[in-house]
Amino acid sequence: MSKEYSYPLDFDWTTEEIIKVVSFYETIEKVYEQGVTGETFMKKYRDFKTVVRSIAEEKTVFREFEEVSGYAAYPAVKAAKEGQTPIKLRK
Repeated sequence: MSKEYSYPLDFDWTTEEIIKVVSFYETIEKVYEQGVTGETFMKKYRDFKTVVRSIAEEKTVFREFEEVSGYAAYPAVKAAKEGQTPIKLRK
């Protein structure tokens, strides 16, 4: 799938932090497009949480990402936390 949107980013983040967040966004896309293992997803989510620490900020970032991409992050996080593997969702 060719993306026709830009990832929501905070330009106060360092390059390393941006890479972690973008990698998480890409993992969310894979959840919907092909599926990922729960282990892979949780590693990317833990990396993401080192950047986006608060629940309020996470909700904001998730909402912004869903608005531009159409992919909801929360259902993937929920499935991973419940131990579902592989994680494969439909848009």
